[in-house]
Order: sequence, then structure tokens, then C-alpha cells
Amino acid sequence: MTMRLMDGSEAIVEAAIQAGLRFYAGYPMSPATELLEYMAEKLPHHEGVCINAATEIEGVNMALGAAAGGFRAASGSCGQGLALMQEAIAEAALNETPIVIFNMARNQQDYFQATRGGGWGDYRTITLAPKDLHEAVEHAQLAFHLADKYRVPVIFMGDNLLARTQMGTELPELDLEPLPPKDWQLDGTSGGTGKSRQIWTFGCGKTNDPGPGPSKHWERIAAKFDAIAEVEARHEEGFVEDAETLVVAFGTGGKFVEHVVREMRADGHKVGYFRPITLWPYPGEALERASQNCKRVLVFELNAGQMIDDVKLNVRDRKLVKAIGGVSFDESGLNLGPLMDAGVIRERIEQAINGASK
Repeated sequence: MTMRLMDGSEAIVEAAIQAGLRFYAGYPMSPATELLEYMAEKLPHHEGVCINAATEIEGVNMALGAAAGGFRAASGSCGQGLALMQEAIAEAALNETPIVIFNMARNQQDYFQATRGGGWGDYRTITLAPKDLHEAVEHAQLAFHLADKYRVPVIFMGDNLLARTQMGTELPELDLEPLPPKDWQLDGTSGGTGKSRQIWTFGCGKTNDPGPGPSKHWERIAAKFDAIAEVEARHEEGFVEDAETLVVAFGTGGKFVEHVVREMRADGHKVGYFRPITLWPYPGEALERASQNCKRVLVFELNAGQMIDDVKLNVRDRKLVKAIGGVSFDESGLNLGPLMDAGVIRERIEQAINGASK
């Protein structure tokens, strides 16, 4: 396996293609523009297609059509662009079309969007939030696997730091379990037989082959997401056995928190960290176990307070939970702000500890 110097967007694209991605349609919107550029450069060399769509709505629906045909397909943008894709994402969830949506976010203000959604109906979206480029390469493959396994939309939640960081990177191929055949794909093979396939959000079927109808179809979809939540929650934790203070963070912010916690442990502080890898399903039971003996639970996220709601739902006493992050951008509104700094994060953890001990 060869290590290559690549920026994050290129590595993510190559990992996705290695996972079988063959159709991508997106709209250029920073910091997702580089993802689209690399898709346009590399997909044609793998018998794939990349389309620079006129809008995000067109892009996601093109990808939805390709996915319905059985191809591994994706669309992407930043959070503002994903706001326009919400109807199509909901449709994909409710008509069981596997699709991957890359969100190269401008910051962490898209947590509610990813975990609560803005479409209609009883649906959820599996959301992977890698902490660094090495994990991003793995998640780019895992996203397509989970999408096909459960026939659901999966959101890959990156950011500008992942998109533009250059690192020596390998592209290991994940060893994933076999998937069932796509006996639902609209490939035209059963046309004219009276048994042609259909993908329909309402599940009504056809005159000669009635489906379950909306209620039963949507009840089954809801039950499927409940089952996914039971088995697909992922997390990483460290030093929780004796931690008096637990710091919860996700994505690249979790990488910074992990570094700070290791420094503080070396200085004798009883601090631990907890990072949800899946923002949905949220690893709530694991967080409850990790925090059960803590005096305080601190939440670092680069927004006004979004994941903190899930943290409060999954600790023994929500009064122990305190936010130490906040909205933080540079002057352009596109890049990292001053809070994404190890020294600042450590200072905020220490202030929370010292303030609580007075």
C-alpha cells in the first residue's frame, strides 16, 4: 500500500471511487467545490460520470435517479446547499433509494440539519463525522456500504479543514460484509412482463401487483430506522475510567479535544473525551456509561449549541452539562475561527473545572 501526499478532497474522492462510486452530480459551493473538481477529473477514468449541475436540487435528483438504477451515486455541497436537497433526501429515505450526500461543511452549524433533517415524513439519515483525513478515507467507503445495506441516504459530514488539509495518505480498502443483491434496481430487465419494478415513496404498487400502501409502508420504514439505531451507533472514547470531567466533541473538533485531553492527562488532570462518530444514530448509551461517574460534562462544538441537546438526553443529570464551544468563523465566513485552537480549548476546559470547584 503506497502513501501519497493528497489534500482531503482528493483523498475522499479516490476512496469513494474505490468503493464503487460511478455517478456524482453537484454544484460548486466552497469548500465542496474541490470535491466536485476532483470528481470531474477522476470519475471518467473509472467509467463514471460527473455532472456540474445548475443547482443543488438538480444535482441531488440526478444522483437519486442514478441510484435508483442500481449505481453507487452521490451528490454534495456545503450545508447551505444541502438545505436545498432536503426534499430529495427525505424521498430517498422513504422510497428506499441508497444515496450518499457529501457535506463539506463550513463549520459545525449543520448538526441539526444532518440529524433532524428538513424533509417530510418519519425518516432519519445515518451521518458519519470523521475526525481526520485517515478516518475520512474509511468513512467515504463505509458510507456507500451502509447506504446499500439498509437502502437509506447516508450523510458524510466533513468540513473545510478536512477538505483542504494535505497529508500523506493511504487508501486502505475496508473489509466489509457482503451485501444482498439489488433486486429492486430499475434496470429495465423486467419491462413488458407485467412484473416491472417500481420505486415509490407511497408504497402503493400497481393494479396487478398491489403494494402495502402508505401506512404500512411508512410503518416499516420507521421500524427499519429503529433497528438501524440499535446496531450502527459508533463512538470513540478515551480516559473515561477515572474521568471527573468528560469533554464531548465531534468531527475535526473531536481531534483537537483528544489532543488537549492527552496533554491535560499528562499534567495530572482527570479528564476524558468522548466523540460520537455517528451523529445519527447517536451513541447515547455509550455516552451514558462514559459519563456516569463524572462531575461535569463539557460540550465543544462550533455552533451556538446543537449537539448539546443530544448530550443532555444521555447523561444522568443534564445539570452537569456545559457548553464550552460557540459560533466561530474567520472574517470571510468560510474558514475556521479562533475557537478551533488547542490552547483556547484547554483554557475553556480549565475555566469550567476551576469555576465548578470554587
